[in-house]
Amino acid sequence: MKKIYLVVMLFFAGVFAVHAQKAEVFTKDGVAINGYDAVAYFTKSQPVKGDSKFLLKWNNATWYFASQEDLDLFKANPAKYAPQYGGYCAYGLSENHKAPTKPDAWTIINGKLYLNYNLDVKADWQKNTAERIKKADIYWPAIKDKE
Repeated sequence: MKKIYLVVMLFFAGVFAVHAQKAEVFTKDGVAINGYDAVAYFTKSQPVKGDSKFLLKWNNATWYFASQEDLDLFKANPAKYAPQYGGYCAYGLSENHKAPTKPDAWTIINGKLYLNYNLDVKADWQKNTAERIKKADIYWPAIKDKE
């Protein structure tokens, strides 16, 4: 079992390295968090695809929103709605590396949005979020601008 776990972790390490970015915000083609509306995670309790009609340039990325109302909420208080660690995988950050995220792998803890690489990684993340958040908070300042 340990051997399988090690192989899986090495696979993810390779995938994460390929997808690592220097930017502080996780983007694909310059669009933050896969084009999903960060506010909707809070107001609709689910991922909602944003619309390029409602966009905002913030923190060197383009953010899409599902409505003008969500754009206005984000614009008034981006720190409240923006995902932690620039939208990179919270689990990955707790392991001291950046990784991309999937819109459906998310949690809100203490009023903060955390995204994960996929649903399997989210399940591991949820086993000990308090400890993982502590670790990620320590690693993030040194890693946020690195590849």
